[in-house]
Amino acid sequence: MPITERPAEVFVRGEGAWLWDAQGRCYLDWLQGWAVNALGHCPPVLAQALQAQAGALLTPSPALHNQPSLALAERLCGLTGMHQAWFGSTGAEANEGAIKLARKWGRARRSGAWEIITFDNAFHGRTLATMAASGKPGWETMFTPQPAGFAKARWNDLDSVRALIGPQTVAVMLEPVQGEAGVRPATPDFLHGLRDLCDAHGLLLILDEVQTGCARLGTLFGFEHYGVRPDILTLGKGLGGGIPISALLASREASVFEPGDQGGTFGGHPLMCAGALAVLEELARPAFLAQVQARGTQLAEGLRALSAQHGLGGVRGAGLLWALELGDTRGPALVAAARQRGLLINAARPHCLRFMPRLNSSEGEISTGLDLLAQTLSGLPARAQAA
Repeated sequence: MPITERPAEVFVRGEGAWLWDAQGRCYLDWLQGWAVNALGHCPPVLAQALQAQAGALLTPSPALHNQPSLALAERLCGLTGMHQAWFGSTGAEANEGAIKLARKWGRARRSGAWEIITFDNAFHGRTLATMAASGKPGWETMFTPQPAGFAKARWNDLDSVRALIGPQTVAVMLEPVQGEAGVRPATPDFLHGLRDLCDAHGLLLILDEVQTGCARLGTLFGFEHYGVRPDILTLGKGLGGGIPISALLASREASVFEPGDQGGTFGGHPLMCAGALAVLEELARPAFLAQVQARGTQLAEGLRALSAQHGLGGVRGAGLLWALELGDTRGPALVAAARQRGLLINAARPHCLRFMPRLNSSEGEISTGLDLLAQTLSGLPARAQAA
C-alpha cells in the first residue's frame, strides 16, 4: 500500500552507523529507523540477547508471566521511579494506553473527568485516538469524525494551558521535545510550570518520551534533562534498539488499571523484552551517556558553523536529536541530494532538517556526516561510489 513516499534504493544490510543498498552503495545513516536504532544497526549486544531468548521461549501467552518482561518492568520502574509498567509494540500503542489510563484515573479520582490537554504540532501516533491527540496540521480533517476529548494549547505558552483547564480536564500530555514538528523543545520554565499547574489542579502530567527517552537527549530519560517527573510516561523507539517494543509506565497514584482494562497479544513478549533489557543496560551506563552528550555537542557546534557559513537559521535540540532551520522549503531536495552523497537525513518539515545518529556514534562518524552535509549545502556534485 502506498502509505509513504520512499526512494528507489532497496536496503539490504546494516552495521553500526552504516547502511548498504542492493547495489552495494554505503550510506552514513542519520535516520537510524527514526531514532529507533539507539546502538546502530545490528548491535551485537542485541543480537546475542535475541538469539539466547529465541532458544528458550518465544511467547507463552500474555495471560502468563514470563521472566524477561518481569525483569524489564522492574528495571524500568527502578530507573524512572514509576510503580507499574505495561509493554506494547509501538509508541502509538503506549500512548493510547496512557490516554485510557488517564481516563480510568479520571473516573476513579476526579469525578469522571476525561479530557486531556495536548498541543499544536504534537505527534503522539497514528491510531484514531493518538491522531486526535496530536496537533499535526491537516490531521484534524483525516478519518473524521475524530475521537473527542483533546483540547489543543499553544506550545510553550502556559497561559494557553491554564485557559483550557475545566471540570472535565484530567491530564496534560506532551512530548518534552516535539520531534516531528522539527525538534521544538519545551522550555524548562514551561515544563516546570506545567508540573506546578497539574499539581495545583489535581491533574496528571503525561510525558510522551517515545522519541526523547532512552538516552536520546543525553540523559537516560528526557524528564531528567528537565528535572520534572511525570505521573505517566511512555517509551518506545530506542527502548528496543531496533525491535518493536514500547512501554507505558505509571506512578503509584496513577496506577489504576485492573484486570481487563488493557491488553494485547504481543504485550510483554519475551523476545522483545529480553532484547530491550540488553539495550537498556547499555544505555544506562554513565560513561555511555557522557559520550552521547559529547557527540551531541560536536554535532550541534558543527551544525551552527554550517548555518553561519551558509546563512541558514537556528539549530535546536539536545543530546543526539537536532534540527537545522533552512529559512526556505528546500528540505526535501536537500534530503535527496544528501542521499546521493551517501548521507541519510530527514526533513521533519520542509523548512528544517532533522538529525538522529546512533547514540554510540564515534567522533569520526559525526565529522564525516558534517562533511557530507557541508558538501550537500554547497551543491557540490555527488561523487561516484564503488560497489
